[in-house]
Amino acid sequence: MLVFLPRFHVEKKDQMGDNHQKMQMKKHLQVTMNKIKQFPILCWKTSKKVGAEDPRRIIHSLKVGLSLTLVSLLYLIQPLFKGIGSNALWAVMTVVVVLEFTAGATLCKGLNRGLGTLLAGSLAFFIEGVANRTGKVFRACFIGAAVFLIGSAATYMRFFPKIKKNYDYGVVIFLLTFNLITVSSYRVDNVLKIAHDRLYTIAIGCGVCLLMSLLIFPNWSGEELHNSTVLKLEGLAKSIEACVNEYFFDTEIDENKESCSGDQIYKGYKAVLDSKSTDETLALQASWEPRHSSHCYRFPWQQYVKLGGVLRHFGYTVVALHGCLQTEIQTPRSVRILFKDPCTRVAREVSKALIELANSIRNRRHCSPEILSDHLHEALQDLNKAIKSQPRLFLGSNKNQARNMLALAAAQAGQKQNEKRQLGVSLSSVKTDSSALMEWKTKRVSEQSREAERKVLRPQLSKIAITSLEFSEALPFAAFASLLVETVAKLDIVIDEVEELGRIACFKEFKNGDDEEEHITVKCEKPKISVSQNQLSSVSGAE
Repeated sequence: MLVFLPRFHVEKKDQMGDNHQKMQMKKHLQVTMNKIKQFPILCWKTSKKVGAEDPRRIIHSLKVGLSLTLVSLLYLIQPLFKGIGSNALWAVMTVVVVLEFTAGATLCKGLNRGLGTLLAGSLAFFIEGVANRTGKVFRACFIGAAVFLIGSAATYMRFFPKIKKNYDYGVVIFLLTFNLITVSSYRVDNVLKIAHDRLYTIAIGCGVCLLMSLLIFPNWSGEELHNSTVLKLEGLAKSIEACVNEYFFDTEIDENKESCSGDQIYKGYKAVLDSKSTDETLALQASWEPRHSSHCYRFPWQQYVKLGGVLRHFGYTVVALHGCLQTEIQTPRSVRILFKDPCTRVAREVSKALIELANSIRNRRHCSPEILSDHLHEALQDLNKAIKSQPRLFLGSNKNQARNMLALAAAQAGQKQNEKRQLGVSLSSVKTDSSALMEWKTKRVSEQSREAERKVLRPQLSKIAITSLEFSEALPFAAFASLLVETVAKLDIVIDEVEELGRIACFKEFKNGDDEEEHITVKCEKPKISVSQNQLSSVSGAE
């Protein structure tokens, strides 16, 4: 019995291991089955959420499906197929590549594709006509040289700033079409008919895309840029007011409310800081759009981009203001409360001015002459008086300052003595082998002890340095107040840019009865989602 006991234990351990593996497999299988069961529900919830965020996504999806169905008829209906042939599939590819969310993006890609195809076909036919008059060997050399020269020149032109900005997609299509027609003409006899059919199908596809984008529930890039500018101003206004309110909140505030306030501050300025590429893209696409309404007669879209840059600089100040809420060294709340009233009034007036600017852009009119009211000036004066009324908070007593400075000087002197001691130990002399070995061991132990002393000394020096600044309890608040005043200074620059936009865009003049109507509009309007989230990537070179 004793002989077989270890084998029994081994078999029992193997059996327990197998059972554990089976249990793990069952758990994984159960988790997988639960995910498969929940997958349809998850898809439905996601689809519903995406459609609820922006109903225009549903309309755009239906427009793409209808466009694909229309161009597919060229291949499905027999009479149309006989006239065009298998090249009808190029119309389907054109719709997939060209049809974008906004009309400006569709016009930009559609016209670039059509123009690039037309120029490439014309140049390829010219080269084919010249090459046909020569021998077969010279023809191959001529086609190869033409492909090299045209390909190199066209690729180099893509680096030109204006071409890269406006016609880069068209140059890519030009290169692709030119090489396909020119190279295939060496082996195929009826390349002229193939090129004609391909040009017709691409023109049909571009026509369907333009019809869907311009006439059926169009989404204009210019309107998107206009509305995004309004939302950025409103976001900055909410961020500033929420930031100041959170800075002066009491300690009894609920943590959930505090996190919600932080999210509101972050979302307000994040949309502004991330808007550079979106604004430039929308301005470029809007320059391709026709005059589709009374408000879009050659609007100065680049002025919107310039205003967006000013708002980003304003947003940097808001980011720094938000950072004051998260610093390690904070002014005591008993000190903050002394300056709560003037700071909240300044933030309220700045937010009110930003909202007024947003309303003026939304309604395409000049802002109110009283946008910078006397209340803002009075709040700044009160903040200045409140700071001057508490000089000890910002300057401190000479006695505390001297004591802290002496402590800091003593710590620095101790550090210098340790450095001198380390320098003396590092000087060695020539010894015997045994004495050198003992000295090496002693030196290593002393270096380790000195390293431990330095690690202890560093935080002590840091604490003494911070203690030396404690004579000014309101120092963190001084940074906060300085940034708050900086928002007022940068507000003037924002107002100037908005006025310049209104002057160039011929905004209507302000009327006294506009304020009440705009407040009603702001409350009832539901902000749209950013168009940058509706941009879909496509295969730019599909041919």
